[in-house]
Amino acid sequence: MNFLANTSAFVTFLAIAVFGFIFVIASSILGDVFDHGDLGHDSDGHGAGPSILSSRILSVFVTAFGSFGAIGIHLGYGIGVSTAMGFGGGVVFAAVIYAFASFLYSQQASSHVRTGDLVGNTAQVSVAIPKGGVGQVRCTLGDTVVEKVARSANNEEISVNTLVKIQNIAGDVVLVGRAE
Repeated sequence: MNFLANTSAFVTFLAIAVFGFIFVIASSILGDVFDHGDLGHDSDGHGAGPSILSSRILSVFVTAFGSFGAIGIHLGYGIGVSTAMGFGGGVVFAAVIYAFASFLYSQQASSHVRTGDLVGNTAQVSVAIPKGGVGQVRCTLGDTVVEKVARSANNEEISVNTLVKIQNIAGDVVLVGRAE
C-alpha cells in the first residue's frame, strides 16, 4: 500500500511538471497573448522590464516544482520534503529565467521619440512647404530620424533641402521657420 501512496505522489508531481512544461511551450509560442493578462506591474506603471509574475517565469517555476518533487519522491523522501525540494528547485529555475529575461531587456534600445523633444531642433525640408500649406521635414534626434508633417510658422513657401528650426507643435504638425 505504501508503494501506491508513493506512486500516486510521484504521478502527481510528474503531472504538475508536464502541465508546467506544456504551459512553457504555449507561452513561448503565444507569449504576447498570455502576458497581456500579466499580474506583475512596475511601480511607475510603464512596464520597465520583465515581471516576476509573467506567464513564462511562473510556468518554469511550476515545471521545476513538479520535476524536483518527483525526484524527491523517487529518491524515497516524504511528500513534505519532496514539496520543499520542488519549491526550492522552482524558485532557483524561475530566478535564473528572470535574470536572463532581465538581461535581455536591459540590452534593448528604445527608439521612442516624444514629439515635444523636437521643438528647438534643426530639421531639413524633405517635401516642399507651399505658402499656407503643409510639407514634410526630417529631423535627427540621437540615432533616430523623425519625419513630420510641417507647416511654415509665418505661412511662407519653403523649398526642399532648406534647413529650418522647429518652433512649435500643433497636433501632428510641426511649425517651422527658416534656420539662421
